[in-house]
Amino acid sequence: MPFLKYPPKVWDALKMKQGIYSRLPKHYLKSLEQKEPTPVHWRPLGVQYRANPKTGVKERVQDVPIPVYYPPQSQDGLWGGEGWVSGYRYTNNDKLSTRLKKTWKPQLLQRELYSEILDHTFPITVTMRTLDLIDAVFGFDFYILKTSKEDLNSKLGMDLKRAMLLRLARKDTELYPNDPVKREKIYNKYKQHFEIPEEEAEWVGLSLEEAVEKQRQLEHKEPEPLFEACVDKLVEELQVQKLIEPHVIEKK
Repeated sequence: MPFLKYPPKVWDALKMKQGIYSRLPKHYLKSLEQKEPTPVHWRPLGVQYRANPKTGVKERVQDVPIPVYYPPQSQDGLWGGEGWVSGYRYTNNDKLSTRLKKTWKPQLLQRELYSEILDHTFPITVTMRTLDLIDAVFGFDFYILKTSKEDLNSKLGMDLKRAMLLRLARKDTELYPNDPVKREKIYNKYKQHFEIPEEEAEWVGLSLEEAVEKQRQLEHKEPEPLFEACVDKLVEELQVQKLIEPHVIEKK
């Protein structure tokens, strides 16, 4: 007879259906759905079978993704989906020699990237692929706002996205306070495609632990002292009793 009512592997799924987890906003729960990121270290063929170019015989294709490890420091930078890939190599490129384990790591660069929406320059660890992606969408802000959570794969990137969306939603006057014309130009440049309500922008990029803590603070109520409730009840009873009692009118 099992000691547990439910197996441990389904605990994570069950906790989202009850308690404070089930009271999280629907748009945030939808963002937790697992989606496949854009392949970076391999190219999917997208077919199950293909013809051999030499023999013409139909062969089954092994379209297997390469496992990628993302170290914790990747969350503090923008690696553009790149990570550590582990494999084997031959000694002196000789296939008859012993295979040795090897880990391929992306080349990391320190760059200062400027955000128009936040009007601030951030020193960020990036890869060459990240810089190419920024150039492809014509700007750092467009890269952060257009790239999905799965492709960013960075806590820093999601925090920047939340800050940008909040500023667009609030139309903060702290942006270029001495130049309202430039501020309005920046807002008009991004709000058409990226503006969302402030209530949704506040939840973008939050981890599950951060979201639960935020929901707990929203539901938190200060405890009311018991004596105050008793005093209010007593005053109400005295007022009702005073209305019920007959009034004595003295004749002059």
